[in-house]
Amino acid sequence: MNAKPARSVSGGLGKSNPAGVSRRGWLKLAVGGGAGLALDGFLDVTAVQAAARELKLSNVSEFTTSCNFCSCGCGMVAAVRDGKLITLEGDYDHVVNRGSLCVKGMSMFPTHASPQRLQVPKYRAAGSDRWVDITWDDAVDRIARKIKTVRDTAWIATETVGGADVPVNRTDGWAFMGGAQNTNEECYLFQKAARLLGTVYVEHQARL
Repeated sequence: MNAKPARSVSGGLGKSNPAGVSRRGWLKLAVGGGAGLALDGFLDVTAVQAAARELKLSNVSEFTTSCNFCSCGCGMVAAVRDGKLITLEGDYDHVVNRGSLCVKGMSMFPTHASPQRLQVPKYRAAGSDRWVDITWDDAVDRIARKIKTVRDTAWIATETVGGADVPVNRTDGWAFMGGAQNTNEECYLFQKAARLLGTVYVEHQARL
């Protein structure tokens, strides 16, 4: 009496299926391939992909920026259409984060789109209990005049060291603080500007 051949785990006859695909897998491949062939006669896949890509990137400009939450300075790519920010994502070419973002970085877009986000400078006069909107030109002019006044008032030309007057040419009346979103090149210019104006107090938000 002849013995029946043993069935494999995959459902076929013999020890194993040489293709490594079960009967259910073959059925899925057959159905999927048939559907693909059927759709091929109705759709131009290449044209559909090109149209989708063109629609997604139509009139979109990309700009690199930095996350402003902490001191890491992770790079980001901002996509802008018609002057409006539409997406923010990690910059894969940035040396710090290589495209990855933490939960704070991923919340940058909602922060930008928040109705509570300040979009114009505000000024509160001494003794006042309210802020008023001012123009950017007015803000720059106020800051420049304030720096000049404090610098002139608190200017130290010389100090006595060992009984002799030594020129120091500095001011202790104000300090300079950089931010995490500043690049190395910007920090270099800030440092130069701070030294030029005479301040020796230069700090960074990461140390505060």
